[in-house]
Amino acid sequence: MEKTAGVRTRKPINWSDMAFSVVNYTLLTILLIITIYPFYYIFIYSISDSFQAQSGVFLWPAGFSLESYRATLQLNGLQEAAIVSVLRTIIGTLLTVLCCSFFAYLITKREMPMRKLIYRFVLITMYFNAGFIPWYLTMKAYGLQNNFLLYVLPTALSGFNIILIKTFIEQLPPALEESAKIDGAGYFTIFTRVIFPLSTPIIATIAVFAALGQWNTWFDNFFLVENPNLQTLQLVLYNFLNQSNSISSMSAAEMTNSAEVRTMTPQSIQMTITMLVTLPIVVVYPMLQRFFVKGIMMGAVKG
Repeated sequence: MEKTAGVRTRKPINWSDMAFSVVNYTLLTILLIITIYPFYYIFIYSISDSFQAQSGVFLWPAGFSLESYRATLQLNGLQEAAIVSVLRTIIGTLLTVLCCSFFAYLITKREMPMRKLIYRFVLITMYFNAGFIPWYLTMKAYGLQNNFLLYVLPTALSGFNIILIKTFIEQLPPALEESAKIDGAGYFTIFTRVIFPLSTPIIATIAVFAALGQWNTWFDNFFLVENPNLQTLQLVLYNFLNQSNSISSMSAAEMTNSAEVRTMTPQSIQMTITMLVTLPIVVVYPMLQRFFVKGIMMGAVKG
């Protein structure tokens, strides 16, 4: 309300703005539900009783049972594959962040020989791909078959990540680097003491991209790794997912001597495997979301 000459007057209601807000919030709420519900459905199905869930679940679990998680986590080779995937994600992410950030910093230096040519070669990799057969032959020629380095070396440099970091570094005040040079600091010292700490938002963004890629990838494992000790969690669960019918029968046979016999259905095994694969990313991503948004906005490529 507004006060005019000692008299309070009520501010008129803008019905068009109110109608727009109602429609806007309604549509956004519907979009939020459409986005979240599939993951929520998978979760409530995975914790439902296998028999009751076959008749359908909607908003609440049909009964409650963790037998599908227990049976899935006891599958042979799952623990070893999880360790390999965690190591791959951690080492691969660190290597990608370090290599991409330092390479992007070097490209920003005008005194670097053939700087523009090297940068163009990086850009070309974003648009042209030699194909599967050259990739396969190259990995074998480098001795990366049945080698853990297969998971981390080919992803050490990424053209998209380099562009984001380069653009972000170019937005930093040049005076910071100039003052470090006056104090006698070299390129490596400037990068580690000045540039890298100030690039935390874009570094966190790249770390999210790299971690997601490392955690979800199973393609290289499928074609180039035969050693069972180097199998990743995604490939193991993918194989189990394709064999969910036999897994459910095996789980039922293993539990016939228990006090409470529960038969695992293929659908419950599939939902449980899906949850196990996506849950780590769902837990980690909200912790880095604020850095992710800030890094994308500040490191975006200018037109």
